[in-house]
Amino acid sequence: MQRGRRDSVAFTVVVGILVLLGGLAMALVVGLSGAPGSLALAALLAALPVGPLVGCFMWLDRYEPEPRNLLVAGLLWGAFVATAAALVFQGIGLAGGASERDSLSVLAPITEEATKGAFLLLLLWWRRHELDGVLDGIVYAGMVGIGFAYTENILYLAAAYDGTDGLGPGGTTALTGTFVVRCLISPFAHPFFTVFMGIGVGVAIASRRVWVRLLAPVVGFALAALLHGLWNASTLSGTGHFFVVYGTLMLPAFLAVVAFAIYRRRSERPLLTEALHDAADRGLLPATDIPWLVDLRARRHARRWARQQGGIQAERGMRAYQAVAIELGYLHHRYLRGTAPDDFGVRGQEHVEELRQIRPYISFPGQVVPTR
Repeated sequence: MQRGRRDSVAFTVVVGILVLLGGLAMALVVGLSGAPGSLALAALLAALPVGPLVGCFMWLDRYEPEPRNLLVAGLLWGAFVATAAALVFQGIGLAGGASERDSLSVLAPITEEATKGAFLLLLLWWRRHELDGVLDGIVYAGMVGIGFAYTENILYLAAAYDGTDGLGPGGTTALTGTFVVRCLISPFAHPFFTVFMGIGVGVAIASRRVWVRLLAPVVGFALAALLHGLWNASTLSGTGHFFVVYGTLMLPAFLAVVAFAIYRRRSERPLLTEALHDAADRGLLPATDIPWLVDLRARRHARRWARQQGGIQAERGMRAYQAVAIELGYLHHRYLRGTAPDDFGVRGQEHVEELRQIRPYISFPGQVVPTR
């Protein structure tokens, strides 16, 4: 595990430094973009869709919750690092002779999806063990996209209110129009684009073929940039063209991705059940515990029961046991698929030892497991 710890430290240091630098850069950009009052209003309005969007991705993440610090890191990366880096690259492109139209329809999609996707590549490089498949890639990509959209929306909303966006005199009418389009009609846009990169990274993690591992993230990035480019280009030809592209391409594609994500979430339970039963057959954990691990309602019931029987400490013990058992289940699933990480044996043994240390101090309810 020594290498794993070094990789985790490297990831934390690199992401932390880049978030700090990106935060300083974006603070400067935002500070120069308008009056304090308009920026405060823009920040408040831009925050309105953040909660529901984060809630949707957290709902997808319920079977095997990702570390909260990594999810927050994804949000911060999108809000500060990706936005700052994309502005720098786009500035270089404009200085090199790119037109405003080319910048919006080609340069912006490529640079923005590249800078957002860089967080997923860092996860793939240094925190690969946190990625168990496509659903994890979707969740992390969504968090990055939400963070990016929040900061970008502040800039657009403030510019609309101040009249510095070149589209009119500004004021509340312009602000309302921008808010409706960006925060009500299309709050999912940036998360939606970046999700394709997340799917590509998830496919790479789950595949046994080297060429798929190499190609899947590239294809995911290409799809993200392509859809982003089509979206941006649709805004250049008037409102009518935008709504045609929105209704005939973007909304159906978005609904298809939502259906795919829900399907992947529903497949988590049978996946985890199969892996844990195989692990139980190998003596890694009691088979009688599995019903209390693979069903979300049963997990909650077991934690409530533990709290009633032994207080907060018992509930924490139950929560810790469930978390470790679930981690073991997903790790064992990757072993069964032949895609286990290099440190599978060491990591798996650590999980088993932790389960054996906790198990004598917890007990599950002596009744039938709740059903849906």
